[in-house]
Amino acid sequence: MNLLSLPNLFLYSLPIAAFLIYVPYMVVATERVKLSQSMDNPMAMFAQPRFYTDKLPDYARRANCAHQNSFESFILYAPAAVLAYITGQETKTALVAVVAYLVARLLFSVFYILNVAPLRSLMFGIGSFSIFSLYFMSCKTIWLQ
Repeated sequence: MNLLSLPNLFLYSLPIAAFLIYVPYMVVATERVKLSQSMDNPMAMFAQPRFYTDKLPDYARRANCAHQNSFESFILYAPAAVLAYITGQETKTALVAVVAYLVARLLFSVFYILNVAPLRSLMFGIGSFSIFSLYFMSCKTIWLQ
């Protein structure tokens, strides 16, 4: 079994994509700690962290939105990657779709936090297109069998 085969890269991309969910949350967590240190009762914020989201700086609130959006994207990406693995996609197009998805999701979070809406939207589009490309390639393989 070739561990570096293209189909296996679909599986390897899953933990990377899962990790990318939490990249923007690192910004949120840092700001929550800072906020808790300035409060009379810091444990109150940790007891109800969502209640205090509106007290975070704008960039941390955007990071929180990027974090939430990353879950929504991952829910679509994970089955697409597994389906591509199952159907044995071994094309350069499939590889490009996986790499484009991972890079786009990282940059999506960066641009969201920095409030660069046009580039954030572009990265969202590239990530979404990558997901649906994987579904299309996999379904095409299934339909042609």
